[in-house]
Amino acid sequence: MKLMPLGDRVIIKMMEAEEKTKSGLILTGSAKEKPEVAEIIEVGPGGLVDGKEVKMTVKKGQKVITSKYSGTEVKVDGEEYTIVRQSDILAVVE
Repeated sequence: MKLMPLGDRVIIKMMEAEEKTKSGLILTGSAKEKPEVAEIIEVGPGGLVDGKEVKMTVKKGQKVITSKYSGTEVKVDGEEYTIVRQSDILAVVE
């Protein structure tokens, strides 16, 4: 199955949480923080959204930082994705 976002929505996949701290300590499952960096899987076409023209400025394959609790989580073919609005993306990671 393939997901295609509508309007100004973007499908992202969260990156794996770090297994170690910078100092080398190994983290247990409960100590890991929710990842904030995600990879863009698909980008919607933009266009007229809520009466305003929206131009999509992000691209497939970019790594981005999103708001912590934004979006809708979905599971497709065993993979977990999050669907967010482009406005929920805070920054592009280069």
